[in-house]
Amino acid sequence: MRNFKLLVLVVFLLLIMAVVVVFVLENQQLIPLKFIGWELPQLPLSVLVLVPLMVGLGIGPLLTLGVRFFSRRNSGVYASSKNLI
Repeated sequence: MRNFKLLVLVVFLLLIMAVVVVFVLENQQLIPLKFIGWELPQLPLSVLVLVPLMVGLGIGPLLTLGVRFFSRRNSGVYASSKNLI
């Protein structure tokens, strides 16, 4: 059963990678990005979509870990203050 789950995971990851490769190959048009007077050089559309996606996928888990860390750290403070009332 463990080998089957590993096989399903590998197939799923290969499928995701194939979709990303097709997306990159289909979106090679150069697009200028302008934001509040700030301009980036022309980059392929796939780069302008995938880079923010990857940054978000990296930041999301870090924020979750930070929230969990601080909620565990402060849970003892709240528990001790309840005993004072």
